[in-house]
Amino acid sequence: MLTARLEKLGLKRGAWVLDLGCGEGRHVHGLHVLGGINVVGLDRDGPSLAKAQEGLAMLPAATATTGFVEGDAYRTPYADATFDAVICSEVLEHLEDYHAALAEIARVLKPGGVFVATVPRAWPERICWALASGPGGYGDQPGGHVRIFDERELAADIAKGGFDKTGRHHAHGLHAPYWWLKCAFWDRRDDHPLVKLYHRFLVWDLMERPWLTRALDAVASPVMGKSVALYFRKRAAA
Repeated sequence: MLTARLEKLGLKRGAWVLDLGCGEGRHVHGLHVLGGINVVGLDRDGPSLAKAQEGLAMLPAATATTGFVEGDAYRTPYADATFDAVICSEVLEHLEDYHAALAEIARVLKPGGVFVATVPRAWPERICWALASGPGGYGDQPGGHVRIFDERELAADIAKGGFDKTGRHHAHGLHAPYWWLKCAFWDRRDDHPLVKLYHRFLVWDLMERPWLTRALDAVASPVMGKSVALYFRKRAAA
């Protein structure tokens, strides 16, 4: 289940891509399967990286370099202008100082390189915060979401770092109801029958990808997609 559309990155064979905050590696795996793309997934969470590596081992042999690195989004171990593209998917909402992460992304991305940021869409996210509010709620989890982004404000912040916006789309229209159910039954979010039933539906949809749910997702995503993806190109140095 990818949030960024890899075809919109315009990558050529031999390109280098950084997935900053890769988690369990879904976008890294997607790029690996494309073939001919060198990709590095960086995350601070060791167990997530271990799962990402396990998932990679189940995929076809690489036709380029694919790897994972444990590290900090604020201080990556890479030289200036290393990467042709950077993906930062569902990460910025977790960071106390997301401006520092954006500055680091601008540093390691080549002039003319592509950056895609995905974050939770504001209005579905506000429903989650409202349904499970207070101490220990949706917005009060260790390592959880610390802010709700306004799309236009985030795009403006990124543009200030030397980027031009090139596109946007919404994703995961069938996932917002799942999170609303989890938040509505927050105290039993992992074992409530409705939550478990909807989760089984999402897993089935992910594995089977029937045309009907693909069509429903295409219709629902612009209206109630859980995430928004913003695409940028780094300006060439003057």
